[in-house]
Formats: sequence, C-alpha cells, structure tokens
Amino acid sequence: MVRHNNQLPDNLPQLQNLIKRDPQSYKEDFIQQYQHFLSTLEIFKLSPDVENKSLDELVMFIAQVAQCYPDELKLFPQQLVDLLKTYSTTLSKEMRASFVRALILLRNKNLIKPLDILELFFQLLRCPDKELRKFLQNHIINDIKNMNAKQKDMKVNSALQSYMYSMIKDSNPRAAKMSLDIMVELYKKNIWNDSKTVNVIASVGCFSKITKVLVASLKFFLGTDEEDESDSDSDDNEPDLKAAMMANRVSKKTKKRTKQLENVKKLYKKSQNKKKKAPTFNFSAIHLINNPQGMAEDLFEQLKNGNERFEVKLLHLDVISRLIGIHDLFIFSFYPYVTRFLQPHQRQVTRIMQFAAQASHELVPPEVIEPINKTIANNFVTERNSSDVMAIGLNAIREVCQRCPLSMNEDLLRDLVLYKNYKDKSVVMAARSLITLYREQMPDLLHKKDRGRPTEESIEIKAKKYGEIKASDFIAGAEVLVKDESKKSNDGEDESDEEEESDDDSDSDGSWVDVSHSEDEAIGANDTAENSDEEENDENEVDTKEAAKELALTKIFTDADFKKIEGELIRRKVSSSSRKRKATTVEPPTLPEKSETVKLSDIEMIYKKRKTDKQARIESIQKGREGREKFGYKDGRQNIHCSKTNREKNKKKNFQMIRNKVRGKIKKSFRDKQLALRKHLIQQKKMK
Repeated sequence: MVRHNNQLPDNLPQLQNLIKRDPQSYKEDFIQQYQHFLSTLEIFKLSPDVENKSLDELVMFIAQVAQCYPDELKLFPQQLVDLLKTYSTTLSKEMRASFVRALILLRNKNLIKPLDILELFFQLLRCPDKELRKFLQNHIINDIKNMNAKQKDMKVNSALQSYMYSMIKDSNPRAAKMSLDIMVELYKKNIWNDSKTVNVIASVGCFSKITKVLVASLKFFLGTDEEDESDSDSDDNEPDLKAAMMANRVSKKTKKRTKQLENVKKLYKKSQNKKKKAPTFNFSAIHLINNPQGMAEDLFEQLKNGNERFEVKLLHLDVISRLIGIHDLFIFSFYPYVTRFLQPHQRQVTRIMQFAAQASHELVPPEVIEPINKTIANNFVTERNSSDVMAIGLNAIREVCQRCPLSMNEDLLRDLVLYKNYKDKSVVMAARSLITLYREQMPDLLHKKDRGRPTEESIEIKAKKYGEIKASDFIAGAEVLVKDESKKSNDGEDESDEEEESDDDSDSDGSWVDVSHSEDEAIGANDTAENSDEEENDENEVDTKEAAKELALTKIFTDADFKKIEGELIRRKVSSSSRKRKATTVEPPTLPEKSETVKLSDIEMIYKKRKTDKQARIESIQKGREGREKFGYKDGRQNIHCSKTNREKNKKKNFQMIRNKVRGKIKKSFRDKQLALRKHLIQQKKMK
C-alpha cells in the first residue's frame, strides 16, 4: 500500500481506520503513538486529579486497535487496571469513565480475563460517582449473562460468587448495596439461581448492619410470584359435565331438580375460574434456604432486639411468617408478639393480620393460635366498630382458620356465625364465608341449621385430629369408572341371557305357577327389607371402593377418565343424600391446596359499592347511551312534521295556565257530590 504524506500523528481517527485495514503497514506509526502514551502517562501520574484530554484520546485509540498488535500490548490492560486501582478515588469523573470504557473494549475483544476486570469493577463501586456505578452494574450483569449464555463456567462463577460474598460484607454501603443488587438481578434472570446465591443473601444480607442492604435482602425473599400464561383455558382440559347432569336431564322436571342443575353449573363455572387464575410459582428463593428454622429464629431475635423503623419491622414479620408457613416451622413466641399489634387503631393492621394468617399451619398446636382468633374477635368483630372493621376481622379469622381449622372452638364459631343476619352486607358476606369454610372442613362445629343440606360429599367429611395425616389409597371419584365398566360387562351378559331365555321359553308349556305366602311370612319380609337394603348398600360401597383401588393400580387413566372423575366429584357436591348422617371411616374429599402466601385483598375484601368521582360517573352515563336512540318523549308519530295534539301541547304549557282545566277533569266521588250540592243549596237559601 502506498503511504501518503499526511499528518497521521495528529489525526488519530484516521490512523485508527488505516491500522484496522492494514496493521503491518502502519506498525511504526502505532509504536510511535504507544511511546507517546507511556510518556504522557508518566506526566499524568504526577497530578492524577487533573483531566488530560491527550491521554484520554490515546487510551481510546490504543483500545480500539489493541487486537491488531497483541504482542506489543500485553501489558496495556494491566496498566489500565493498576491505574484505576491506584487512583480510583482521585481521578476526575471524565478520566475514570474513559479508562473504564477502554477496559470494556479490551474485555469484549477477550484481551483481559473476566475475573480480573470484574473484581476491579466491584472495587470501583466504592467511587462516589452514581452514573459510573450504574454503568458498571449494567455491564457486570450483561457480562456474566453472556459468559453463561452457551455454557455455564462453574469455575468463574464460583470465584465471582465468593468475591461478591465478601463485597456484601463491605463497610462501604454503596458497594455492599450495589453488589447485592447485582446478585438479585442475576438470580431473577436465572443465571445464578442456585442455592449458594440464595444462602449468601440469607446469611449475610438479611443480617447486615447497613439498613439499605438489610431491606433489599428482605425484599428479595418477598418477591412476587410470576404467573405462567399457559393454555389452562383450552377446551381439551375442560371436564365433561354430561355425566354429572344426566340424572337431572332424564328425570322428571321439578323445582328441586332445576335448582340442583343450576348449582351444578355454578360449581362448574367456579372451578373453571379457579383454574384460569391458578398461578405457577417461578420465584422459589425462600425454598432454597438451607436452615429455615435457624434463619427464622435469628430474624425474630433481630426484630425484638433491633431499633429499626416500623416499615423495616413489617418486612421482618413478613419474611418470618412466610418461612413459618412454607416450611411448617415452630416459633411459638411469634404469635404473642403479633397479637399485641392486633388493634383497629394500629397502623398497617391488615398487613399484620396477613402475617398472622401466613404463619398459621396445621402442625402448630391449636392453643397457640387460638388467642389470635379471640383477640381479633374481641377487638374487631364487635358492634361498637364500623361494619368495615367487623368484615375485615371476620375475613382475617377465616384466613387463619383456613390454614389451621383446629384453632377455632365451637363457642366462638357459633357466636361469629350469628353475624350472617347482620344489617350490613359486608359483614353478612364475611360471616357466610366462615360458614362455608367449616362446612367443608369441620361441619360438626356448626349448628345443625348452618351445616346445609347433606350431600354425598358432606356425609363423608371427617374432621382430622391434631397431627393426623390422611393418606388416600385411591383416586376419589374413580368409582364412576368401575360402574361404567360393570355396565359394559352387564350389557354383554344381557345379550347372552336373552338367547338363553328364549330357549327356555320354547321348552316350557307356557303355564303360570301360583306361589302363595302366609301373612306371617309377608310381615317378616317387610320387617327385614330395610335392614337388608342398608346392608346391601354398605357392602356395595365397600366393593365399589375396593374395585376402584384395584382399577387405579392396574389401569392408566386417560383424559376422558379424568373428565368423568371430575364430573362425578361435582355431582357429589350438589346431589342430596338420602342416607342418614352417620359416622363413617371413609376418607374425606381432598381440600383445595392452600397458597403459600395470604393475599391482602382477601382480608380487605368488603362487599360494597365503591364511590366513584364525577368524571367516572359521566363516563359511565356516556357509555350507556352508546347505540341507543335519542332519549326523551316519543309520541309515535310517523311524520314528525305534522301537528301535535292538545294533550302534547299542554305538557309544554305553564301549569298555572291549565291548573283549573286539569282539576275539572277529576271525577268526584258520590260523597263529594253530596257535599257540593249541600253547599250550593245553602248558598241559594241565603241569597233568598
């Protein structure tokens, strides 16, 4: 290539372009610029706090062409690293940012090891430069993400995690907080979503003396669960209701059967809505803690002995309650601590109720949680409070009892149930929700009139004792599959029996045989009929369940089978039972899975119309007028230009003008006519 006589030493962008095209031809020019960089660097070290634009330009120039001369620039990356380590706090803002960008260019060209540059950037997080810290945070996250894009480098990741472990302990609050934010972001991006990252945050971040680090660590474990949008509402997954409603369709149409059919449809719709709203939990950091019991105890001690502001205490309570509820922990002193805050005037009292419900589970002794229910009932569910406060108290008790049904005693439950006839709708609905809960779990605690009409499902419910575990040995509702198979086999036998009966009939002489019974034999048969029927029903139920167990072990259920089972379970919920209620040893129906957390909206849910502002009401009115004809009086005239009747004209006149005319048209009663005539005759007599 022909060299042109131009001012290359003074035109670095032009030289940079030429070097990238032909590195060997311009090697001497590059070495000249590199020597100039070294001399300028020595001068800069004498006063590093002064900005040097010449050095800035040379550093960026060398970083741009560093891949062209790797042998000559072996020491260049380390020179920049040493420069930033030595003068990180004394460098000017512009020079520091320039050196950082140069190192990132070298890192993108794989001219510096990732661990060396990342360790340097973590140290630079101590700099009092907010823009630089944010820039470094984004680069660190993206760099680690790119390193683990194709295959995770466990060696580099382990070294970085260990280094960040020490950075979270750093005395500099900015560096510690930024390091924690990087770890949390990498966890959310599923890059460092292992137990090591979680336990570092749990053991170091949650017990940091720096408040910002402490709060960020606690919020990490309170992350909201992301919902996975799946095809749960597809038609293929919907249960078939034909089997559940067939009895109602073919039977005689009565009011009772019609109402039962409506209940089936409501339950079906409700089950479909639950499926659509069911969340899929992706945020499982709190499940990866190695020692949840120890962490919960240490957090509770930190809460009691600490002097943080009220919002930080609420975060402690939230994390502790989730640990207790998810891992079924035992911290009995937590419940009395929460109970003392359950007052209507307490700030954020609904959240404290939420924490009390989250910390309740079936393994906690009922006598430990029972004071919470009594405190809420005494402080909230009283007529001296407003209806909203009463409804919130009932909702909170319901959420606690849903996770620990044994915490409610019979006397308190029957007192709370009486609010089903309260004057305010929000209180009534909250009380009814409590009734519905115990109808499904422990109906014996309710008064007989509150248990509802017994169904095939409700008569099989048996309350569990403390610590009792119910293990099902077959799929509930699988009896319907046994019946279907028996029907198929019976249909085949009936065809063969008909052929045999036709042969027998041809051999017989066609005469009837008279069989007589004495009266005593008839009475004895009637007496034993009912007992034999009950025994046969019980035996049939046992045989059916045994057959269902055998079927579950020998057959793989298809989607159609599960649709039939779900339809059978829905039918049991609404089908009335003709049998008397009696104690049985049948397994209770499976209850819906409890969510890991308690939604605050479930406690604050109040059934009342919310007030809207004027603008919202106007928008609602305008929306109701869309697609409607012009409102006002319609006289029904085919031609709008024709004249109106006197009646229509009178409607636009002043009432004083037509008052006498309207009054005259009123028909008088016979008594009024008598009085008027009498008055007229008296006046006539006086005039004479």
